[in-house]
Amino acid sequence: MQVFAQTATTPITLEDIWSKRTFRSESVRGVRWMKDGQFYSELSDNKVIRRNITNKEDKLTLVDGGALGIQIDGYNFSADERQVLLMTNFESIYRRSFKADYYVYDIASKELKKLSEGGKQSYATFSPDGMQVAFARDNNVFVVDLSTMKEKQLTTDGKFNHIINGSADWVYEEEFSMAKAFFWAPDSKKIAYYTFDESGVKEYNMQMWSNGLYPEDYRFKYPKAGEDNSKITISVYHLSTDKVAKMDIGTEEDIYIPRVQWTQDAEVLSIIRMNRLQNKLEILHANATTGKSNVILTEESKTYVDIDYNDHLTYLKDGKQFIFTSEKDGYKHIYLYKLDGSLVRQITSGNWEVTSLVGIDESSRTPVLYYTSTEESSLDRDFYRIDARGRGKRKLSEQKGSTSVNMSNDFKYYISYFSSSKDVPTVALYKTKGNELLEVLKDNKAYQEVVEQYGFVPKEHMTFESASGESLNGYMLKPADFDETKKYPVLMFQYSGPGSNQVANRWGGGNFEWHQLLAQKGYIVTVVDGRGTGSKGRDFKHSTYAQLGKLEAQDQIHVANYLKGLSYVDGERIGIWGWSFGGYMSSLALFTGGDAFKMAIAVAPVTTWRFYDSIYTERFLKRPQDNASGYDDNSPIMHVDKLGDDKKYLLIHGTGDDNVHVQNAIMLQNALIKAGKQFDVFYYPNRNHGIYGGNTRLHLYKMMTNYVENNL
Repeated sequence: MQVFAQTATTPITLEDIWSKRTFRSESVRGVRWMKDGQFYSELSDNKVIRRNITNKEDKLTLVDGGALGIQIDGYNFSADERQVLLMTNFESIYRRSFKADYYVYDIASKELKKLSEGGKQSYATFSPDGMQVAFARDNNVFVVDLSTMKEKQLTTDGKFNHIINGSADWVYEEEFSMAKAFFWAPDSKKIAYYTFDESGVKEYNMQMWSNGLYPEDYRFKYPKAGEDNSKITISVYHLSTDKVAKMDIGTEEDIYIPRVQWTQDAEVLSIIRMNRLQNKLEILHANATTGKSNVILTEESKTYVDIDYNDHLTYLKDGKQFIFTSEKDGYKHIYLYKLDGSLVRQITSGNWEVTSLVGIDESSRTPVLYYTSTEESSLDRDFYRIDARGRGKRKLSEQKGSTSVNMSNDFKYYISYFSSSKDVPTVALYKTKGNELLEVLKDNKAYQEVVEQYGFVPKEHMTFESASGESLNGYMLKPADFDETKKYPVLMFQYSGPGSNQVANRWGGGNFEWHQLLAQKGYIVTVVDGRGTGSKGRDFKHSTYAQLGKLEAQDQIHVANYLKGLSYVDGERIGIWGWSFGGYMSSLALFTGGDAFKMAIAVAPVTTWRFYDSIYTERFLKRPQDNASGYDDNSPIMHVDKLGDDKKYLLIHGTGDDNVHVQNAIMLQNALIKAGKQFDVFYYPNRNHGIYGGNTRLHLYKMMTNYVENNL
């Protein structure tokens, strides 16, 4: 339902956003489908509860954490759903890595056993037969036999900042979206695992401040662009013989192994290998006993080969074929291959992108694929089905906007999460057969009433031109009492990173509530996805290759100058802000944009790509050794002399940022001082890249709000 007030009835406050959580919509989170697709489980009130998807009254408490005396932070079932791995005392490490205490709970006998007494564990995982659990601890891999609770240590050479077994190093975790780096074979008799030899990787040192007299040093391995990476080994441990087979991943050591998984054959391990520049991808099939491997598929690009870690490679249950997604025809599409790597067919095609492969139903002779795509618009995400022959394509989502889907394991039901720029989020349950709506699980009417009460204004979608004349997606938020005869200040927001999108036909988005607050205060907020962003095909996304920042900044500057020409825009009061890549971009746009902007806010920005990690940076820029100008020509540090004396610049960073190091802010600050430029800077002690915790976000946004009001 589309409802927007014409004028605000209740002022939005920062406390509403960051303290009271006034604008929190309802959803159906944490759904874990059971073997029987009619049931799912969820963690609620410290209990693991099984619910009947079609009968609200049919629910069963499977595990009661309170009765067991533990706080359940997470859980996983064994394949037969008779046992549950319970996680407690969760302790985050980086973005995806963590350690915790695990317990094994038998649902029938109600017996609870602590998995290990040797210290916290990471990524504990049942074997496929449910008889064992593997985990990582202290950079080594362990297995527990659940019948005896006897613990076996599979690796012994793990050492902090030297050797990691079974867990990812920092840069793999951040850029290849993985923390767990061990994998059970389908027969439960073998475990494949990574070994990272990071002894040659240089360390980054972060000082951490507490109440003590001296700060503590935290040193960790972080390969910056052009520097040495970890050396990778892929091994298979045979549990019955305690023999270890090293997989043949080639003689070249300066490579990446972004993904490892078992095929349907417990003797064949699938390994994706990429070269250092990430413009060549190979799929290897390795013998689990001998380690001998062969390349079955190769893909190369003049720029880089993109990997989607959610749905990139799926081996079908027939053991004869696999599904692979690729941009090789210019758009992300789905391909079917034989096991030897020969192409069977391209399943989807067209000048649009497959954004997610939801699932593959293999219950019939011809598998049916479910996916979301941008076929109707680069702004929309629609839900489709198609068979593996490329036939019978049908659009299942009915409303125009953005749909994401969670399907039951047997594909009989799915939960649809929908919103649009004018429709608040709703969650609905469907029966797949006949695409029948069974129930609206969350209609968010209460949230909608809050939106009305606080006078949220709609996104006004429009297209802008890039500096070279290409069409760019964008939107505006205008004050509710907008009068085109008046002139308004403008704050532009962007992220701009490769493949990203801030503009879409969906509810909300990054900093939506704060932008609504600014609209209430009389500002126009403008968001534009420039060249290099996603959803418009490979050429559009890859156009920024080897010159990261150049075209992106040109586009934001070009849009700002266009806005200056609008009758209702005060051209002397246009600002830009962003976080991370967006902070890099707001800095560069202010410094190089002439009179386009009066003010910029940069939160946790990269200021030179020489300081950022190897995998991300080299994917888009090559190594500094190969492309020095690509690193330096578009670094804000190199353009500080262009910052006008009448411009306002606020630089914000967390000193505990393990991702974009505070070094970036300090070196830019030093360059600005050397150039005699005045600016504002604020550091958040010990805060990481997200700059959060306790009162932190409220403090941050009060500062940014004041800066906008004082300078625009």
